[in-house]
Amino acid sequence: MGPLQGFRVIELAGIGPGPFCGMMLSDMGAEVVRVDRIAPGAGPRRDVLTRNRRSIAVDLKKPAGVELVLKLVETADALFEGFRPGVTERLGLGPEVCLKRNERLVYGRMTGWGQEGPMAHAAGHDVNYIGLAGALHAIGEPGGKPVPPLNLIGDFGGGGMLLAYGLVCGMLEASRSGKGQVIDAAMVDGAASLMAMFFSLIGRGFKMERGANLLDGGAHFYNTYETADGQHICVGAIEPQFYAELVEKAGLDAERFGAQMDADQWPALRAELERVFKTKTRDDWCAIMEGSDVCFAPVLSIAEAPDHPHNRHRGTFVAVDGVVQPAPAPRFSRTEAAISHAARLPGEDTRSVLAEVGLDAGAIEALEAEGVVAQADAA
Repeated sequence: MGPLQGFRVIELAGIGPGPFCGMMLSDMGAEVVRVDRIAPGAGPRRDVLTRNRRSIAVDLKKPAGVELVLKLVETADALFEGFRPGVTERLGLGPEVCLKRNERLVYGRMTGWGQEGPMAHAAGHDVNYIGLAGALHAIGEPGGKPVPPLNLIGDFGGGGMLLAYGLVCGMLEASRSGKGQVIDAAMVDGAASLMAMFFSLIGRGFKMERGANLLDGGAHFYNTYETADGQHICVGAIEPQFYAELVEKAGLDAERFGAQMDADQWPALRAELERVFKTKTRDDWCAIMEGSDVCFAPVLSIAEAPDHPHNRHRGTFVAVDGVVQPAPAPRFSRTEAAISHAARLPGEDTRSVLAEVGLDAGAIEALEAEGVVAQADAA
């Protein structure tokens, strides 16, 4: 089911943020048809990012392949792509062509730099986009260099999630106006949007020196600490009442730790907390602090996280075809989101999808013989 049931989306297959956008939409119930390249035997079934949607393998360099995608466009609410600016236009699948076929179509474009601007046609990756947006500069140890936070900010938060949000907004508007439009989702824009609170702080006079602020590891009460067994825990006791509980449960000197917001004392207090937390194992500290108002959690590895009692209780992670992965989020009380199936092989649904848009068996066989499309046999 899911809240997007009834919406049909065409995904021109790409990497990273594009598949994540498709996962978000299909997890919420949208019918997402993924247009893959013809590559027999390629495409792992265990790719979590491509779960929950069907795949058709098409050669987009052939006019007949482009025409097939345009036939899909005629029945779709949205299409999204993640190529460099101008690529889909050269293929014959640009926004102008697609909107002529379906004026209600919402056409989503995912790039790093955006469709316009001095860097629009340059190559790049997550680290570059968040660097330009001001996000990377703030992350790292004091006096050290900036540290990339995986590819969470640019690719996924500021990229795929922003595009999914934009597509849903566009489809909602189109349901009222009857008109589609083009969405320019740039990762540099999305990363900048995620930094809104920090621009607000700078505007109020705060200095954003790396590793010296409230939320970046500068504060002793909002940080990670190594434990006696070489594991780590994290605390985020910002509010005074939570900080008081941290001081109590960690057995700290209340007078020594009394000036919580005196940033000049943070390095020394952090060093003391480093010493204290190394006196017990991670499990020992969990027994003392977990579930309290300290704002505490163990720092779990990816392998450990699914087995934590809280995550098990909520079903935060699920196993699909033997692959443990995050469950669909957020949660809905009535239109529950679900994972219907794992990733399909590229082209595993070619024949069934083409049949749905009116091609008979003979026409499909002819297209296969000409190399325009390919059908992958399920293993």
